[in-house]
Amino acid sequence: MATINDIMTREVTTIQLTDHLQTAAQQMRDLDVGVLPVCDGETLVGMVTDRDIAVRGVAAGLAPGEALVSDVMTDEVHSCSATDTVDTAMKLMGDAQVRRLAVVDPNGRIIGIVALGDLATRQSAPTDEALREISENDAQV
Repeated sequence: MATINDIMTREVTTIQLTDHLQTAAQQMRDLDVGVLPVCDGETLVGMVTDRDIAVRGVAAGLAPGEALVSDVMTDEVHSCSATDTVDTAMKLMGDAQVRRLAVVDPNGRIIGIVALGDLATRQSAPTDEALREISENDAQV
């Protein structure tokens, strides 16, 4: 049975709580990603998305060069371990209604990230149920 270790993205760029929104946006642009894990030192403490920056930051009137990542990030992080099965990760995503999970080591340090797209393209188990559960929340917004 496939584990998260088999399909996760290993090269993950993180950002610090005290970095500015503009720095986060520039990193997202340069890396062509829509999310960055937020760390306090080496410990994962949140996630910031391009939508967080746009909606919670810029639309709320925060100056990107002055506001901090900690001002707009989501501090509820959903995670799994590299040894978890793909089925476990899909269930976690569905239950939490998220499209990504941080992959952390036993000390809470991020070692990877797994997205719903990774599950769909890199393994054979169906992702329909996880996508349906995640999308139900989007339809209600």
